[in-house]
Amino acid sequence: MSILVIAEHDNAVLKAATLNTITAAAQLGGDIAVLVAGHGCGAVAEAAAQIAGVKKVLVADAPHYAHQLAENVAALIVGLAGGYTHILAPATAAGKNTLPRVAALLDVAQISDIIKVESADTFVRPIYAGNVLATVQSKDPVKVITVRGTAFPAAASGGSASTETIVPAADASTSSFVGQQLTKSDRPELTAAKVIISGGRGMGNGDNFKLLEDVADKLGAAVGASRAAVDAGFVPNDYQVGQTGKVVAPELYIAVGISGAIQHLAGMKDSKVIAAINKDEEAPIFQVADYGLVADLFAAVPELSNELDKLKAAG
Repeated sequence: MSILVIAEHDNAVLKAATLNTITAAAQLGGDIAVLVAGHGCGAVAEAAAQIAGVKKVLVADAPHYAHQLAENVAALIVGLAGGYTHILAPATAAGKNTLPRVAALLDVAQISDIIKVESADTFVRPIYAGNVLATVQSKDPVKVITVRGTAFPAAASGGSASTETIVPAADASTSSFVGQQLTKSDRPELTAAKVIISGGRGMGNGDNFKLLEDVADKLGAAVGASRAAVDAGFVPNDYQVGQTGKVVAPELYIAVGISGAIQHLAGMKDSKVIAAINKDEEAPIFQVADYGLVADLFAAVPELSNELDKLKAAG
């Protein structure tokens, strides 16, 4: 049994979700190879080689992989697929864009968003916004799988894998990179943060998110939002936590002014500790919260900020 994990990176840093995917791959029990497709991505390949459990790192370095366009990366993976029984990628925007193309080209069924490995051909994945867990068995010769990173711990370092440069596939020329708009922040990345404070429709408007940002800065936390807050234009799309946003599992998740729609719960209910602030004591969020405060957020959040100041002053 041989496994190929598709590395997610920005040509400089290996993304954390790759480490979770390697843990899932290790549970399959075969030899693990990691594919690093990029341009000027030597540092990423070095990082991948140091992950425990990885036997080989394949490096495809070419200008048309600079932004890992799905069409180009999918063609590269398909060219390599004959040597592998399993192909895994993180269930991120990149993985969800690339692996369905791979599965279609290989004429196999993709298994999406797995949260547990039962055996080499049987996996558990959530459906119906996480309310039901489906056990899926695949008889396909190549299993194409996306992995929910929050369900698996990050792989440890300490490996010493060999590195092999492979011949890039031809540029598909069916898409091109035009540009990107990135939100710059000193706060942790949402999917990697240990503490997240999120706001919902109850925040009222985007300016009020400054209340959450103040607390986030004192806790070293990331700021998230419900879909309702994003759809209302309070904050950008990349803040969204939920079934159609980012799936997170921090040590602490603070939900402020979030009612707890099923779509939002699907994206954060695996958090280790959930605290909720909402003036509606019947809000569904309290059904999953470990700690709940029925209060006006515009009074409670500033009070929380003040208490954090006192703790800092006290040392």
